[in-house]
Amino acid sequence: MSVAHFTITNTEVKDLGKPLHACIDTGLGFLDHMIDQFNSHAQVGVSIQVTSDVGVGDVSNKNRHAGSDQFQELLMGQVGLALGEKFNLLIQQSYSPIEIKTKKTSRFCCPLDEALVECVLITDPIRSHGILETFNLSPYGTYPLKTGRTQIGQMKTAFIKTFFHNIALSSGLEVHFVKVRGKNGHHIIESAFKAFSRAFRNLLDGVDTTHESLSDDLFKIQRTDTLWGIHSSSFRESISKERGGSSRRSTKETSIDVDMKLDGGEYGVSINTGIKMLDSFFTVLSREAMMSLSVQCCGDLWVDDHHSSEDVAIAVGKNLNESLGTKAGLNRMWCSEAKYGQAHVEAVIDLSNRPCLSHNLSLEDNIDGDEYAGDLSIEMFEHVLDSLVMNGQMTVHLLQKCDSSTCVSDLVMAVGMAFGRTLRYCMAVDPRRAGVTASSKGTLSA
Repeated sequence: MSVAHFTITNTEVKDLGKPLHACIDTGLGFLDHMIDQFNSHAQVGVSIQVTSDVGVGDVSNKNRHAGSDQFQELLMGQVGLALGEKFNLLIQQSYSPIEIKTKKTSRFCCPLDEALVECVLITDPIRSHGILETFNLSPYGTYPLKTGRTQIGQMKTAFIKTFFHNIALSSGLEVHFVKVRGKNGHHIIESAFKAFSRAFRNLLDGVDTTHESLSDDLFKIQRTDTLWGIHSSSFRESISKERGGSSRRSTKETSIDVDMKLDGGEYGVSINTGIKMLDSFFTVLSREAMMSLSVQCCGDLWVDDHHSSEDVAIAVGKNLNESLGTKAGLNRMWCSEAKYGQAHVEAVIDLSNRPCLSHNLSLEDNIDGDEYAGDLSIEMFEHVLDSLVMNGQMTVHLLQKCDSSTCVSDLVMAVGMAFGRTLRYCMAVDPRRAGVTASSKGTLSA
């Protein structure tokens, strides 16, 4: 495939396997790193090589094609076209002739510690070409404040849009990108590539990340149950690993016993912390995560709820992290929504070993000026979330999708439901990964 001054060769995209050449070398180092996200998160083996009459004899230079703006834009556009054509073939192969004639949607949010990007992919059998319908990613970070980063490594950020425009065009997909949060330019782009990758994987699988969409779509219910349901190989492998653990934490302020089994919930949930709202939060979280959890806490509640609620969250988080082990072979990322009363929350979780909590929950500015959610102080609920996330070694974004007039107690319960529902899919074993960590690094331990 020859265009202008360069030639694209060895373009392959293989589903759930490695291509023959297994080489990503576009001559733009950062673009190579981003394309590699397709390997790790879409579970498609990608190979693409670009040669040109620019920098001949120096093929070891990973940025030999940085060149002029015009050259780089052309290069990224043509790489996008080449990959999009291969993506289109995978879509055609993933569905029956009857299934391919119906419109399909897949959505994924990818949580990084300094960015959260939503990607929506839509197939439309009526449309002959795809379209990049929404692209709200810039500015790429806040340094500098007005423009963000214009260049990462030697790749110009302006041409990310060109790349995805051409992927959409040749893949036949309608593509939407929305930056929900983002201060770091590198992470905004990485989150976009990972969100696209995960949405594309789910599109090939015929599943989606939103609970309500699943309940309305029999096709997605069946596909999701086959991959992740209680009769799936994923569920059987998760059970066979007998993941779990127990711990005792004792200080002058609290005495806590935790027993956890990530077993499908057959041993039930028993939470007794002396704080009813905290009991309810961890109960609904555990049930939605389909895990068994026993927590018994005797704390100095005559002082305040601070010590008990914090120490329980620390203990549960540490047990969860230890029970998950290296996280190799796990699905790792997911996002789910939940409603409780008038509250509506989405939880986006990555078992990343890079703990970070971001949220827009209306806790400090709730409309009633409440100080407590039931018998749990609101400031401690936020601290519970932070302690759970930090000790669980997770990246977590919580998105409140209802207004601030929502009852705070309902909001706490909606967070617990969404958190647990998302966690269930994150910690599920994906047999297709064959024990390999879902990361371009190959490990989460470094």
